[in-house]
Amino acid sequence: MSNRKPYVREMKRTWWKDHPFYRFYMVREATVLPLIFFTICLTFGLGSLVKGPEAWAGWLEFMANPVVVILNVLALAGSLFHAQTFFSMMPQVMPIKLKGKTLDKKVVVLSQWAAVAAISLFVLVLV
Repeated sequence: MSNRKPYVREMKRTWWKDHPFYRFYMVREATVLPLIFFTICLTFGLGSLVKGPEAWAGWLEFMANPVVVILNVLALAGSLFHAQTFFSMMPQVMPIKLKGKTLDKKVVVLSQWAAVAAISLFVLVLV
């Protein structure tokens, strides 16, 4: 047995700031923070809907606060950014083949956005 200490490379907490790839990854992953706020707001909204008209009116008043509106706009922007990065990775992660030929990447990405648009339109018409 040796009494030598093993080499342990120093790792700063901000190591990811030095590399553009990791910075982009951290920004992408940080988009979940406004989405957490949005999800909590919706959960409280459902709870206030169950409690009655007064609680529902209070929740609507809270949601009309400019800070809450800004956070919800940030959540929307974050979710769209997250979706765009996910959709752009999709053809590389899971190439789709039809009749032995791989579909063009643009077709796959645009079809995903078309599905998002169709589902959103369906929900808007339904509600």
